[in-house]
Amino acid sequence: MKVLPSNFQKVVLISLSIFAISCGKKEEKAETTTLIEEPQAPVEKLTPLEEGKSLVEGADCLACHKINEKLIGPSYEEVAAKYENTPENIELLADRIIKGSSGVWGNIPMAAHSGLSQENAKLMAAYVLSLKK
Repeated sequence: MKVLPSNFQKVVLISLSIFAISCGKKEEKAETTTLIEEPQAPVEKLTPLEEGKSLVEGADCLACHKINEKLIGPSYEEVAAKYENTPENIELLADRIIKGSSGVWGNIPMAAHSGLSQENAKLMAAYVLSLKK
């Protein structure tokens, strides 16, 4: 057996020691993240009449109608006085809102609002009929 030079033995010994130390088991700290949700203000659900009012105010209705005075079309109070607040009349008025109408309140036709859903038109009609004095 051949004996290696002493410097070479030292280099090999140091290298093996470093290797053994670097391969030793290290404790790894697990990183944890805790999400804390901010409390959110409760979302207030609108009543159907509030939804109807909001839809009326957001549409172009107020260009021709006001609550208590006639403009181009009748006031909402006039409509409510003419029609009893029934499911049939809500359906009738919702159809007129969507399809438009003429001849009911004079010669000026009401423009169609074909982009409205039947459900939203019913909410709007129910709101108008709720204004009966």
